[in-house]
Amino acid sequence: MSIPPPSFDQLQVMLAVVDEGSFSAAARRLNRAQSAITYAVQRLEEQLGVILFDRAAYRPGLTEAGRTLLPRARLIAEEMQALRNHAEGIAAGVEPELRLVVDAMFPMSALVDALRLFSARFPSAPPRIFVETLGAATQLLLNETCAIGLLLGFNSDFEALQRHKLMDIRIVPVAAPAHPLGAIGRPVGREELRQHVQLVLSDRSGLSGNRDYGVYSPKTWRLADLGAKHAMLKAGLGWGGLPAHLVEEDLGAGRLRQIDILADDGAAETVMLPLCSAYRRDRPPGPAGRWLLSHLAARASIDAPDSE
Repeated sequence: MSIPPPSFDQLQVMLAVVDEGSFSAAARRLNRAQSAITYAVQRLEEQLGVILFDRAAYRPGLTEAGRTLLPRARLIAEEMQALRNHAEGIAAGVEPELRLVVDAMFPMSALVDALRLFSARFPSAPPRIFVETLGAATQLLLNETCAIGLLLGFNSDFEALQRHKLMDIRIVPVAAPAHPLGAIGRPVGREELRQHVQLVLSDRSGLSGNRDYGVYSPKTWRLADLGAKHAMLKAGLGWGGLPAHLVEEDLGAGRLRQIDILADDGAAETVMLPLCSAYRRDRPPGPAGRWLLSHLAARASIDAPDSE
């Protein structure tokens, strides 16, 4: 008669004894009788054909065989738990993968915090994240490449999309210290801005219909990548606007300087861009996606007073 292979339960008992340091403590952790723990370990030893614990001392310690087999036992137990979690997720309708597109303007620190909690809550729904700019981000949502989008408000105004505003981000006009606008040291009027090259983020998708936002100068360099724009601004190749959260360290370190643009009334202009979450109305997200959207919305409302 063949001996059956070890069960998931037996491996859990073994690991509980190792982690807790005794059979009695393992019994308390697993809410079982100590005799049941002892029997499970004995059966596991019989099935493996080796002695796992030295019971001669006051507290049981792993034998050499037990120490050798422990890493593999942990790996198998973790994989079996992951299998169980995955199956439970499928039964509950959890997405096998969550595809998310994020506009490059979105503050990544907020998303990282949300994903840390998301991964613990939905281990069977790994995220696949795309980072795009302007309409290119929206396009990935419209063509169903992604299930959820974190988008700029003015680039997501489509009937096909269900949207929820999350926050406003402030756009800060900046230039390098060596650039004429960075060295000027006073508020600047619009006519003065027109004399200098402005670095402008462009929409590679065409969804924006060639509309420009916050463009003052007829002299423009067009870039479809926010990181490239950031690098070129620090290199002094022009001036332009960047999200406040992205340039905070550069401003503090003196790598960039803020440009105060005078409005018609003589006050300094402030540019705020709305960010929203979105999904297709005909393709609503599953439980994992709904949780992420709800968490981001809740965090946005909590953090809103501090972001103004």
